[in-house]
Amino acid sequence: MPSVKGPHRPPRLSQPLRWLLLLLLPLGLVAIMWQAAQVAREQALQTLVREAENELRLSAAGLEGHLTRHDYLPQLLASREMVQRFLLNQGQQDPMPLNLLLDQFRATADVSDVYLLDADANTLAASNWHRPNTFIGQNYAFRSYYQDAIEGGRGRFYGLGVQSLERGYYFSAPVWLDDTAPDARPSGVMVIKILLDAVEESWAEQDAVLLVTDKDDIVFMASHPELRMSALHPLSEEERQALLATRRYADEPLSPSGIEIYEQRPDGSRLVRFDQGPLTEGNHLALTRHMDAYGWDMHILKPLGSVYQAQWLAAALAGGLYSVVVLAGGVGWQRLRLRRERELFAERERQTLASARDELERNVQLRTRDLLETNRLLSDEIEERRRAEENLRQTRDELIQAAKLAVLGQLAAGINHELNQPLAAIRAYAENARAFLERQRIDAVDANLAQVVELTERMAEISAQLRQFSRKSDSSLTAVSVQACFDYALRLYQNRLRDVEVERCWEEEVWVYADLVRLEQVLVNLIGNALQAMAETQAPRLVLRVETEAGEVRISVADTGPGIPETHLSRIFEPFFTTKSPGSGLGLGLSISARIINDLGGSIEATNLAGAGARFTITLPQEKRPDGSQPSPTEEQRSHA
Repeated sequence: MPSVKGPHRPPRLSQPLRWLLLLLLPLGLVAIMWQAAQVAREQALQTLVREAENELRLSAAGLEGHLTRHDYLPQLLASREMVQRFLLNQGQQDPMPLNLLLDQFRATADVSDVYLLDADANTLAASNWHRPNTFIGQNYAFRSYYQDAIEGGRGRFYGLGVQSLERGYYFSAPVWLDDTAPDARPSGVMVIKILLDAVEESWAEQDAVLLVTDKDDIVFMASHPELRMSALHPLSEEERQALLATRRYADEPLSPSGIEIYEQRPDGSRLVRFDQGPLTEGNHLALTRHMDAYGWDMHILKPLGSVYQAQWLAAALAGGLYSVVVLAGGVGWQRLRLRRERELFAERERQTLASARDELERNVQLRTRDLLETNRLLSDEIEERRRAEENLRQTRDELIQAAKLAVLGQLAAGINHELNQPLAAIRAYAENARAFLERQRIDAVDANLAQVVELTERMAEISAQLRQFSRKSDSSLTAVSVQACFDYALRLYQNRLRDVEVERCWEEEVWVYADLVRLEQVLVNLIGNALQAMAETQAPRLVLRVETEAGEVRISVADTGPGIPETHLSRIFEPFFTTKSPGSGLGLGLSISARIINDLGGSIEATNLAGAGARFTITLPQEKRPDGSQPSPTEEQRSHA
C-alpha cells in the first residue's frame, strides 16, 4: 500500500509580522492615493494651462481690436476744415457749431468724448460741452497725449479722466494749419477718449479672472471691479509719489491686491492665492501674456476647483482599487487557511478530490485578478473618454469660430473695395463743399455734406455686417427664417455677386428650428464655395431654393461651375480634404458645416447637376412662424446693422 503524506498545517503569521502587516496596509493605501492624486493633479493642471492660454490669447486679441478700431478718428477730425478754421480764428467764432459736430462724431463712432485743445493745451471745444464736468476751459498740458501730438506725432495714453474720473484710453493727433514751413508747429491737438467698461463686461462672462497691468504693475482693468485701481504688489513710497505726480490714476490709493505666488511651475504658469479682497476663498492658476504694442501685461486667473476635484476623484478610485485588491488577497488567504484546515481532517481517499479543488481555487484567483484588472482598465478608459469628449467639444467650437474668421479673410478684398468707393466719394464731396463754401453757396455745401453722411452710414452698415458675422453663437435653438439667413449671406458677398445672376426660388417665408448664427455660417460657407467654383464660368448663376415637405425644409445652393469630381463626392465632407491649391484653404469649411447641420438635427448632401454645376442640399425640421410679440431674425439683423 503506498504511503500517503499527511496534510500540511495551515500557515500562521507570527505576532510581529501581523503588526507589521497592519502597519503596511494603511501606509500602502496612503501612498497609492497620494501618488494617484499627484498624477491627476499634474494632468488637470496641464489641461487648465492649455485652456487658460487659449482664453488669454483670445481676450488679448479682443482688447487690442477694441482699442485700435478708433485709431483713425483723431487724424480724420484734425483734417476737418471746420476745425482748422476755428483754430485760425480763435475768439472770433461761436464754438457751439464745433461742439455739436464733435458730439455728432462721438455718437456716430461710439466713443466717450471728443475735444479740441489749442497750442497751449487749453480745451476750446468738446462733445461734452453741455455737461457739468465739461472739458472746456481745462488745461491738459501735463498729459502725455498732448505732449506727443504737439510735437507732431500721434499720442496714446490710458488712465483716469481728471474731470470724469472714468478709466479710458486716449488717442490724439496734431492739427496743422501750416505744415510746409521747416519750423512749422501744430496749432492744436484733437483728442478722443474711449471707455474700457464694455471689454470688462465681456470678460465677466468667462469662468476666469482677467487683469491688465501697466509697467508699474497697476491693475487698471479687471473683470472683478474690486481689483481695479490696485497694485499687483505693494508699492514703495517713492513709486506711489511718482504715480501721483503723473496724475494717471488721479488720487486713487492704489492699495495692494493681496496676491501671493506659492508655486512657480516649469511651464511658466503660477499657482497663486489672495490674502485679501474678493478672491480669498480659493486658489488660482495664473498665466501672463505681454502686449508689446502697449507695454501692458494681461493676466488670467483660473480657479483650481477642477484640479482639486480631479485629485479627489483619482485618490478615491485608487483607494477603492487598492481596497479591492487587499480584500481579494485577504479573502484568498482566508480561503487557503480554511481549505488546509479541512485537509487536516480529510481522509486519504479524498486527496484526489482535494487536488481538483485546489486547481479550481487557482482558476478562481486568476479570474478574480483578471476581473480586477479589467475593472481598472474600464475605469481609466471611461475617464479618458470623458476628457476626450470635453476636448473635442471645445476644439469643435474653436474650429467653427476659426472657420467664420477664415470666411471673413476671404471677404476682405470685397469689403476693401466696398469701403474704398465711399471713401473716394467722401473726399470728392468734401472738396466740392470747400469750393462751394468759398463761393458762399451754402445750399450746395449742405447737399454735399448730406451725401457724406449717407456714405458714412453705408460704411458703418458694411462693418456692422462683418461684426455680426464674427460673433459667437449661444447654441440656443429657436425659430429661424431661412430667407433672412439667405439675405444676410448675400449681403456679405454683395461685391462678388455683381456679375452673378442670383435666382431665388421660394414663394413665402419659411422657418426652421435651428441656431441663427450657425445656420448663417453654413449658408455663407456654401455660397462662398459656389462663387469660387464659378470664378472661371462665362455666365455664372447662383440658384437658392427653399422647399417644404412632410414637416421638413430642404434648403439648396446650386451653381453653374465645373461640378465635383465623382471620386471626391464620398470624401467632400471629410476634415482637411480639399481640392484647392495649397494655401487656398484648410478643407475644414464643409466638414464643420456638416457637423453644424448634424448638431441641429438635420442632414446635408452634395450632388452634381445634369450638364454642369453642383448642388448642396440641407434638410432641417420645419418650425411654425413665431408670433408678432417676438422679434424675427430679420429684425435682429437690422438692429445689428
